[in-house]
Amino acid sequence: MFFTKCLNNVYICSMSLLSDIFSLLTSKMLNNLEENRKNPVHFQQKLFSNLTESLCHTEFGKEHGIKRGISLYEFQNSIPLRDYDNFEPFIERVRRGEDKVLWDKPTIWFAKSSGTSTARSKFIPVSSESLHSCHFSGMKKMLATYVANNPDSRIFDGDTLTLGGSVTVDELGTGKSHYGDLSAILLRNSPFWVEMRRVPGQKTALLSDFEKKVEEICKNAHRYNVTNFSGVPSWNLVLMRRILEYTGKKTLHEIWPNLELFMHGGINFDPYRSEFKKIIPSEQMRYMENYNASEGYFAFQDNPLDKSMLLLTDNGVFYEFIPMSRLNEALSGRYTNFDTTETVNTTENYAVVITTNGGLWRYLLGDCVRFTSLFPHKIIISGRTQLFINTFGEELMINNAERAMTTVCEKHSASVANYTVAPLFMEGNSKGAHQWLIEFSTKPNDITDFTFDLDKELRSLNSDYDAKRNNNVTMSMPEVVVLNDGIFYEWMRQKGKLGGQNKVPRLSGERTYADQLLEIQNSSFGKVL
Repeated sequence: MFFTKCLNNVYICSMSLLSDIFSLLTSKMLNNLEENRKNPVHFQQKLFSNLTESLCHTEFGKEHGIKRGISLYEFQNSIPLRDYDNFEPFIERVRRGEDKVLWDKPTIWFAKSSGTSTARSKFIPVSSESLHSCHFSGMKKMLATYVANNPDSRIFDGDTLTLGGSVTVDELGTGKSHYGDLSAILLRNSPFWVEMRRVPGQKTALLSDFEKKVEEICKNAHRYNVTNFSGVPSWNLVLMRRILEYTGKKTLHEIWPNLELFMHGGINFDPYRSEFKKIIPSEQMRYMENYNASEGYFAFQDNPLDKSMLLLTDNGVFYEFIPMSRLNEALSGRYTNFDTTETVNTTENYAVVITTNGGLWRYLLGDCVRFTSLFPHKIIISGRTQLFINTFGEELMINNAERAMTTVCEKHSASVANYTVAPLFMEGNSKGAHQWLIEFSTKPNDITDFTFDLDKELRSLNSDYDAKRNNNVTMSMPEVVVLNDGIFYEWMRQKGKLGGQNKVPRLSGERTYADQLLEIQNSSFGKVL
């Protein structure tokens, strides 16, 4: 009652009081997080029992012969590993309005995601349980940790800025279900006390026209008192630059002096860090990475001095982990008893498999992680199961590319807006190579030296790449193509993928993306830029 009364009088309550109330209400949550650090296996075992109890009452569970009290071994040998394509027939049944297909309660929301490794749209079911005890729960845990780590924070004294996406009625359903960006689904279901401190308003935040949305935010930026913002770094950087251009200011603190936190995820932040420091040159500005997706909320950075993230083991997601060296075995069905939080180690790269309270069962997420510590179980995202280049046996993973790019940009005082890498195939007597299409925010002085150092750094990070580059035996020096400003933005616009959770694929084993970008670069549009 105390909390409700305060919220009803929030406009006359001081925001510091709201901060105190938040800390009071999340104290139990922080205690549970501490237990999560000490005994993640216990939480996972308890969650497994709860999830499989719900599974028994679904059509999916019945089709796979799932009984109450099923053991992990039985579960792993009854339900095969599935990616989205193999899950889609079940998801389509849910979208059409069939009851209790994947989850034992109604599901009316679907997060539409283009995915990072595929051009096809995915429709991920988001149950009420997934919304509240996974997505919102993860956000609250991260925010509670931030406030606990920063007792002087004034984050509740102002507004939270979110770009948001859009939602629409699902044409496959009966009019009761909707799909859209996860960010839009979260906005549509936010509690009222969150909505009171979030900008822009829902009417603007849920606009499907990204350009119109940015324009409206720019017009009203001076009216906001933004203390924090969240989302994908690339799109937020676009927004912040537009705001500065519109207002004529040089830094964001000239507009929002109380800005203190950016909660980011979706892509590696390191290539964007220097650009954010330019527009927010304050030592008081803090950054927190979180690992969330349409499928769930999995981890967040709980220590500002440690880039790894705490795996949330009591947040509606049961995890399994496939050593990347055994992924092909797992995909073929020859290997089914995957590792869990009880058996993982800190030396492997693992493909993540999730079972969730949204109705995903042994679902191959597509991400690779590596554990940096156990008890607490902390991870870094090391790549994607499909996002790598192995055209010439070089096995270049996304984490190699990101680390090399960050290191070389620092050396050359350069910064990157966006990039993608594709193979240049062997033709005639020519060797293969990698082609890096890069749009710089700040260009290096000498692109030849930059390319040389990029190759050198990649060779130091990846022994397979180094072997193929040795004496140009299989691969030649990479080729760097400097794209004009705005080429990636135009490419995303043409594909209808502005804003939201849409991301530029960093690595591809074929040339579709690269050739499309080069076509724009060489078109009249590219020449005008």
